[in-house]
Amino acid sequence: MDQFPTLTKISEDIYQLVVRYPFGMYEMNSFLFKGENGFTIVDTGSEAKESIDIWEKMLASGMKIEKLVLTHAHPDHIGLARWFQEHHHVPVFISSLGNKEIQRKRTHDNENWILNFLKTHGGPEIPRNMWNSEDAAYEFEPDGLFENQQTIKLGNQMYETIWTPGHSSDHFCFYNQNQQVMITGDHILAGLSPIIALWSENDLNPIKDNFASLEKLKAYPVKLALPGHGELIYNLNDRIDDMITGHKHRLHQILQFVRNEGKTSWQVCQEIYGTLSSTKFFAPFLATITRLIYLEKSGEVHSEFRDGKLVFRSNVKK
Repeated sequence: MDQFPTLTKISEDIYQLVVRYPFGMYEMNSFLFKGENGFTIVDTGSEAKESIDIWEKMLASGMKIEKLVLTHAHPDHIGLARWFQEHHHVPVFISSLGNKEIQRKRTHDNENWILNFLKTHGGPEIPRNMWNSEDAAYEFEPDGLFENQQTIKLGNQMYETIWTPGHSSDHFCFYNQNQQVMITGDHILAGLSPIIALWSENDLNPIKDNFASLEKLKAYPVKLALPGHGELIYNLNDRIDDMITGHKHRLHQILQFVRNEGKTSWQVCQEIYGTLSSTKFFAPFLATITRLIYLEKSGEVHSEFRDGKLVFRSNVKK
């Protein structure tokens, strides 16, 4: 396997493959776990030709794949699930929550909600077909489902399934006690904090969920964490503390912006991030909305409608 420069050996039975694609984060870490019956792959990359070319080069060596396991139902992580099923007869496993998310995406029953949601928070108009390019990622039926706090075999090792809502409501991490390895997906990254957003009307307070999920993982002894993007993490609890501190800094910053006058989420977003292009505004805007909702539910700000827009203001007097 040394002939593949993008494949990195992490341990005797764990390998990392960086899968590239032309949007979003532009690359994602797939992890391959070697077992007696072949490799288990965790997450795939997108359905883009660029991602497929990387996997075709890998699989041309005759590498046997036992199964595919998915951390959460975002298109850059599940995009090649159907391709693995149809072209390589690889069974695919996802959580039951992830499967519900896939079914919801396939019915497009969320589009009107999110368009109205962003409009209510003062945001710019977005095209109704914005997510159509992601449709293919959800066109598969999983071969098996897992639940919270079960065990799943990755290679020859057993991993605990840990529900970690925050980045997405269906996100799971996987933990192996023997090797003290944690697969963190998009829940914890080394170089940046993953977006925490409301993706549907069923998401109520993702920041609160995220804080609880981060604290939950601090109870696990971890020597190595395998994130969905970027560098490996060798000091997981320190990284968790840094992420919590970063979120609290942003929350404090937002409170200052709405201390003296009411503002929409979009106005606050622009004050924090500056002028954003039509292709770059979406994630910062969603993150700002989520933080303001957290602050409102925590009793630190209140909101009211003005001219059809939701305006937030601090509960602290001048």
